[in-house]
Amino acid sequence: MIGAGVFSAFGPAARAAGSGLLLALAAAAVVAYCNATSSARLAARYPESGGTYVYARERLAPFWGYLAGWAFVVGKTASCAAMALTFASYAWPEHARLAAAVGVLALTALGAGGVQKSAWATRVIVAVVLAVLVLVVVTCFAGGHAHRPAIGVGTSPHGVLQAAGLLFFAFAGYARIATLGEEVRAPARTIPRAIAVALGITVVVYAAVAAATLSVLSPLELGAASAPLRAAVGAGGGDALGPVVRIGGAVAALGSLLALLLGVSRTAFAMARDRYLPAGLDAVHPRFGVPQRAELAVGVVVVVLVLTTDLRGAIGFSSFGVLAYYALANASAFTLRADEGRPPRWLPPLGLTGCAVLAFSLPGTAVLSGSAVLALGALAYLVSRRRR
Repeated sequence: MIGAGVFSAFGPAARAAGSGLLLALAAAAVVAYCNATSSARLAARYPESGGTYVYARERLAPFWGYLAGWAFVVGKTASCAAMALTFASYAWPEHARLAAAVGVLALTALGAGGVQKSAWATRVIVAVVLAVLVLVVVTCFAGGHAHRPAIGVGTSPHGVLQAAGLLFFAFAGYARIATLGEEVRAPARTIPRAIAVALGITVVVYAAVAAATLSVLSPLELGAASAPLRAAVGAGGGDALGPVVRIGGAVAALGSLLALLLGVSRTAFAMARDRYLPAGLDAVHPRFGVPQRAELAVGVVVVVLVLTTDLRGAIGFSSFGVLAYYALANASAFTLRADEGRPPRWLPPLGLTGCAVLAFSLPGTAVLSGSAVLALGALAYLVSRRRR
């Protein structure tokens, strides 16, 4: 979760919410908590690769499982390309597409070598990013002139909800834990604990970063910044730290990309195992125990996208797909019985409603394109079912 989103999502969210940015962050955190709790209970019940694709298939119907998998694979493949281009814009902006392609290939090779190597790489990346974020927070609070906007003044409920939908992009990530269910020791105990701890840490970090940036930048200035955290450090009197924040942004994008490649490939593997995707993608490497063909296929598709398309505006589209994915996770969790680890009865309906509200509060282009992609996936399912 703590990756490129925190370096990129606060600007668009501030443009939408204005002084209601902290309210939007709280709304996104509540929806993320509901989704994380539902996902954790389901992951403990079904410790298989595929995440909500498996949960919705088992608890609702095969069609809903397929639709969840479709929303995840399509939306997150676009997100992979966006994260790769974000990395390149920080690391080597003069040759962004080449740098993005090299980054994708390197991380694909890392993932193909086993999930343990990816986990160690993620720990290093998160440590670097957290150090940079601490530096940003300290610099903002220690220097510059303080802005203390009245929370919620000059904004609208729709603006706050739209910002919450955009900020949800920065929370999406706990599903990657669930998609690795077959590669984790003691998944019924480990996965729920990991999701809860990770989400708690992320909420604290994001709240600190949001408060720090708003202490030196007005919501208008924050929304106009192409690199919000770098602008905040500059306003706090830390111009010399700009290169450090730039490095942090590049490393954060790599961390997000690594997690995305792992999650998308596992969902593609699970769908291929059920013959909704080409059968060859369900092969598992005999030594490393990872779905190497699925990982390589996703990596190749992302490389083609970064070389041919500009997908940095895909945050809204990705958020729509992910919110649809988690709406189905909440619907699946609602069907759990008490002896199956059912969450509190109020929680899945709240999460489902929150996902729907945030999804349809996103910019119109994201809603239209996301709805069209989901409809295309449903049509493909009906065609494949008829053929079978």
